[in-house]
Amino acid sequence: MSRVLPTSTSRLRFREMVDADLDDVAAVLTAPDPIRPNRRERTRADAQHWIRWNRRNYADHGFGLWVIETRDRRFVGDCGLTMQDVEGELLVEVGYHVHPTLRGQGLATEAATAVRDAAREEGVGHLVAIIRPENIPSQRVAAKVGLRLERRVIKNGGPALVFGADL
Repeated sequence: MSRVLPTSTSRLRFREMVDADLDDVAAVLTAPDPIRPNRRERTRADAQHWIRWNRRNYADHGFGLWVIETRDRRFVGDCGLTMQDVEGELLVEVGYHVHPTLRGQGLATEAATAVRDAAREEGVGHLVAIIRPENIPSQRVAAKVGLRLERRVIKNGGPALVFGADL
């Protein structure tokens, strides 16, 4: 599979995550999560691991979570594709994380739509989003990009919902 880098949108552009993004990635990953207040606190080291993981994904799969930024290069978050093991089945997942100060502006939906379209163009047959049951905003994003609840699973030690659609 070739590089699955989505086309820029009216407000956003996509690029590879690099080590220099550490401060911005850490700001997103370590921000308090109002939806999951009891989630383990993430650290700067977690953000370093996140960047390394995505760089490996680019090399191994031609995709990963891309940095999303405004046209004037303001960091928004990340969005892209990753391979996820769901009950022993490898699935292509669309993932998205937006800086807390920028949520509620439709940026995750805009980015995820571009990622879904890029996945379709590259021949991904089925796309999923794995979402915690309490994460209603993320479920709304999944629905807006055409994904529907397919099943409930246990993932990473807790309940998760698998939204999906054939592309």
